[in-house]
Amino acid sequence: MRQEDQHEQQVAQRYREEIIPFQARDGFQCNLIHIQGKGEPHKGPVLLVHGAGVRANIFRAPVETTIVDYLIAHHYDVWLENWRASIDLPPNTWTLDQAALYDHPEAVRTVVERTGWDKMKAVIHCQGSTSFMMAAVAGLLPQVTTIVSNAVSLHPVVPGFSRFKLHVGFPLVSPFTRYLNPEWGLHAPGGIAKVIDLFVEMTHHECDNPVCKEVSFTYGAGFPALWRHENLNAGTHEWLKSEFAHVPLSFFKQMAQCIRAGHLVSMEGDLPQDYVAQAPRTDARLAFFAGEKNLCFLPESQKRSFQFFDGHRKAYHSLHILPRYSHLDVFMGQNAARDVFPLMLQELDKIS
Repeated sequence: MRQEDQHEQQVAQRYREEIIPFQARDGFQCNLIHIQGKGEPHKGPVLLVHGAGVRANIFRAPVETTIVDYLIAHHYDVWLENWRASIDLPPNTWTLDQAALYDHPEAVRTVVERTGWDKMKAVIHCQGSTSFMMAAVAGLLPQVTTIVSNAVSLHPVVPGFSRFKLHVGFPLVSPFTRYLNPEWGLHAPGGIAKVIDLFVEMTHHECDNPVCKEVSFTYGAGFPALWRHENLNAGTHEWLKSEFAHVPLSFFKQMAQCIRAGHLVSMEGDLPQDYVAQAPRTDARLAFFAGEKNLCFLPESQKRSFQFFDGHRKAYHSLHILPRYSHLDVFMGQNAARDVFPLMLQELDKIS
């Protein structure tokens, strides 16, 4: 039996899992995964929000202790959100605005309604973090009292090669495809997929996992970009082949505009055009996390967002720069339960 399959069987024996569909406010069908342990979750609900082109399962890598395990063991009621960027949902040309306006507010409302708690907390990652923060800053998430944000929030800062891809490379391929897909490393259907896969094979020699290499090309400027290989166990490195798929160029178009502006900007109505031009409309306490070695979004991203929030409310928010960590290994790393999760728990446990 594969290590990943054995891990999934062990998880199934420990927890009860319920998938709860919810309809986003524009009608898009999303879902929540409610994971319950045997103990009483007396600390209340916490929502985990994934990034772009992955799914809620990204928080459950085949490691000894996942962030889900850790939070349940410390008496939290864990909910995972599959928002419209999830690869478990139909491909769609989403924007951060849509997630902020329609998905996250309804996910939060559903958790509050289902649990009976009027307040909750959240752990948010990458584009789940940017879109969730857009909703929070716009005043759409008053029920959320504590937010642990990883990698990027209001101020995306990327390496130089990533800027080149966003401003030059992706516009060149956009007439030929609406999506990029790291699974092209396993099977490249069509001409543009084959061209991109060939380019990745020619330029990425850091490992023999084709999806790992495609992920680095798609999302960052490193070899690899979203983790450090030494932080992943062999099972996780193999498992990630099935955890990345379609991501629309509509997202990259918006991110290019945000990076030009130096902060998040909206592409659609009903949200602030400039998210740092006024005080945030949230009382939530923010804990900003960043891997020191992140080659997708540089640590400067979270430093700037912390400075923005700290400027509006001194000594209330916090910043953690994690040595030896990158982007997703903050959650998937084989030693994250020792190095990272206690810090996140400490932030969640603070009284807001």
